Amino acid sequence: MSTDERPSQPTRRSVVPALEARLDTHVACLDHGFVRVVDYFGDDAAIVQAARVSYGAGTRKTSEDRQLIRYLIRHRHTTPLEMCEIKFHVKLPIFVARQWIRHRTANVNEISGRYSVFTDEFYLPEPRELAKQSTNNKQGRGDPLTDGEAADVRACIERVSRGAYADYESLVHDKGLARELGRAVLPVNYYTEWYWKIDLHNLLHFLSLRLDAHAQYEIRVFAEAMAGFVRDWVPMAWEAFEDYRLGSFNLSKQMIVVIGRRMAGEPVTQKDSGLSKREWDELWAAFGGEPTSG
Repeated sequence: MSTDERPSQPTRRSVVPALEARLDTHVACLDHGFVRVVDYFGDDAAIVQAARVSYGAGTRKTSEDRQLIRYLIRHRHTTPLEMCEIKFHVKLPIFVARQWIRHRTANVNEISGRYSVFTDEFYLPEPRELAKQSTNNKQGRGDPLTDGEAADVRACIERVSRGAYADYESLVHDKGLARELGRAVLPVNYYTEWYWKIDLHNLLHFLSLRLDAHAQYEIRVFAEAMAGFVRDWVPMAWEAFEDYRLGSFNLSKQMIVVIGRRMAGEPVTQKDSGLSKREWDELWAAFGGEPTSG
């Protein structure tokens, strides 16, 4: 019996109706990719239950559960969050997967090019996403390309990608080369797929990094799709995560001293603050910004 034909049956497991309604539904990402939830375990109540080490479900008010979850996330008590797990099926470009796999906190099973023949699907960036190398960020994008430059770049990517796949087909089908060797000619913008299972604590850490505005656009698209699922799955935990992680700013000891001096009416400049120029700019950017010439 296929998973699509599974009969409905009573369960004593935690069930989240908002996420149940979205199981096996695809959220499109980039031009050929997607994210979908295959399965999950636990919910907001499971976090509370683990934190209290109690089976007294229903003995506390929802408001108290919410405050407890907010306390856990605010103070980074992460073990109760590890009681919840979720499994995603993701289709993504190979270069995004290689960046993603650096998060070594999940269980991953990727489609194998040794057993399967790759489909002719590759990532072709939209013109608005094509930009020059940043002059002050070694791993980021800078000024956008002109319309003419973007068109030339897209044509180059498409030409190289289609040519590589034609060679791949010729090697595997015409010459009978082993698939494990034939895949060597495919560029990293071709799509791969994997199942990715992770606990909530590590998932939120992943999202805190990949939802950041400085994260690469392509992986951020997938993070945004996953965030939508998490919001439906554990709404209380997600609310606290947004407040204390995504929408927050960490202050160093030196930054706290600077703010204290400013509140006391003392003029403080970057030069006598003990902060580097980057730290100084980041501090005031969090508060709406201030001139950096001081």
